[in-house]
Order: sequence, then structure tokens, then C-alpha cells
Amino acid sequence: MSSEEIALQVRLLRPGARPPAGMTDGAAGLDLAACIDRDLTLAPGQRALVPTGIAVALPPGFEGQLRPRSGLALRHGVTLLNSPGTVDADYRGEIGVLLVNHGAEPFTVRPGDRIAQLVVARVARAVVRLVEALDETERGAGGFGHTGQG
Repeated sequence: MSSEEIALQVRLLRPGARPPAGMTDGAAGLDLAACIDRDLTLAPGQRALVPTGIAVALPPGFEGQLRPRSGLALRHGVTLLNSPGTVDADYRGEIGVLLVNHGAEPFTVRPGDRIAQLVVARVARAVVRLVEALDETERGAGGFGHTGQG
């Protein structure tokens, strides 16, 4: 079974910007690179909005999900603070990645480093309808931990 292909228009906003790239044929995400002029060091607990130097045009009915790179998370404790971040189909500004260092050591982002992934996904638009009651389910209003799993 082959995956669906869609056109993703990408605009490079300044020198040093790199287009999103999949590293393998089966990769779900496109790697995003830091478009910065000099190294940026994040102390433990520090966060920063890291520019990518790109803007995209997603087709209607799709969103871009910004996700962490697993290697950065495993080796350094660096992840995205608002994961997944959302790039709406009508957004045309620069994509920024909100990195946070949850590790014990300072982490340095260098120009061109791969810092996040962009996953393009279909999205349904919800139409809100106010009702007096909701249908009953076995779970009902049970919250966190209610299912007994984990």
C-alpha cells in the first residue's frame, strides 16, 4: 500500500534556510532545520523559539504537526514544549520551533541542525452543536486513570 502524496509549497525566507526533508522513503515526518546565524545554547530548563527560515502553504483540509526528534529527546532531553505544535493550512508566516532542554546539561543548537519534524496530516473541521445532554457510554465522566490501564 502506498501513502498519499500531497503538494507542500515551501518558501525559503532567508539565506541558510533548508527545505523540509524526509530522511528515508518511509519517514512520516520531514525534518526541519534551525535557520540561525550563530550557535544557540539552551541551559537545562531553558526554552527558545528557534526559527526555521521557511514558510509553507498546506492544502485545505490538512495541518502540519510539529513534533520532536526522538534522537534529541533520548540523547539530550531536548523536545518541543508544545508538542505537537500545529501549523494551520491558512498560516503563511515563518515556522518556529519551541525547543526546551529537559536534560541535565546545556544543549547547543547549531545553524542547520535538524531540530524537529513536520508531519502533514488530514484534519476534520469540527462543527460545534450545543445540546442538552450527551449520549451515555460505559466510561461516562471517568477521567484520568479511570479505565484502570497504567
